[in-house]
Order: sequence, then C-alpha cells, then structure tokens
Amino acid sequence: MDWLTKLNARLSRWALYIAVAGLLGIVVVVVSSVFWRYVLNDSPTWSEQVALLLVICVAMFGAAAGVRDEGHIGMESLVGLLPKNIQFYVGNIVGFFTILFGVSLVWGCSRMAESVWTNYIPTLGISEAWRYIPCVVAGVLVILFSIEHLIAMYTDKEVIPSWH
Repeated sequence: MDWLTKLNARLSRWALYIAVAGLLGIVVVVVSSVFWRYVLNDSPTWSEQVALLLVICVAMFGAAAGVRDEGHIGMESLVGLLPKNIQFYVGNIVGFFTILFGVSLVWGCSRMAESVWTNYIPTLGISEAWRYIPCVVAGVLVILFSIEHLIAMYTDKEVIPSWH
C-alpha cells in the first residue's frame, strides 16, 4: 500500500495545484474581461469560454482531492454513533459507491468527449472534448483515492491528507 499512498499523495497534491491555478486563472480572466469591456469598450470573445473551462477544472480536481482528504459530504456524526463493526460496513458501502461514481464519471465523460471530439469551441478553436477531459481525469483520481481508503480500512491504517 505504500506505493499507492505515495502515488495518491502526489496526485492529490497536483490536483490541488491545478484547482488553485484554475481559480487564479478565473480571477485573471474575469477581471481582464471586465477591464476590456468597461475601460477599453472592447469585450473579448474568448473570456467566457476560458472561464467555463477553468470552472470545470477547479470543480473536478478540487472534488477529487476532497475525496482523498475525506473533505466530501458525509454523515460522520450519525455514523460515529453506530457500533464499530457497522461503521466498517458503512465505510465499505461508501467506498464502493464512490468507486462506482468514479467509474461512471470516467465512462460517461469519455463517451461524451469522444462524441464531440470533432466539434470545436468557436471562440477558442479547440475541441469541445476539452470540457470533458478534466472530468475523466478526476474520475480516475476518485477511483484511485477510494481504493486507497478501502485498503486503509481493511489494513486498519489511516490515509494522511495530502497537505501534511
């Protein structure tokens, strides 16, 4: 499990870096768009599409990192009241459903990316598939991070958050 933990810690850290860079990119794009529109009276045509692509990256990579660091929505106080053996089964169910979600994300977004590969975002000149590629990558990360959590649960270890 050590190699998976080391790999996942790096991948999660990079997912966080990408999410933060995307967030900074959104700020730069929106501020510059407002400047061009109201100061220069010339609105850039590409800014909205770039901001939308960056929002997808921020959401997907941030969510994937949140899965590894257990920052996703949970009912910890309710599960904490259950007996230990039931907590183990609930953790398994959550882990397997999270893996199922990741697989669905990879599969569905791969199919969408493939179906729109020849279409282009007019203001950017890039394939529409770039809207779905971050979702595919994030789905793979969710699967890896969930597998790590399940292994940790079965070996009675704890997954250390990426930022430590």
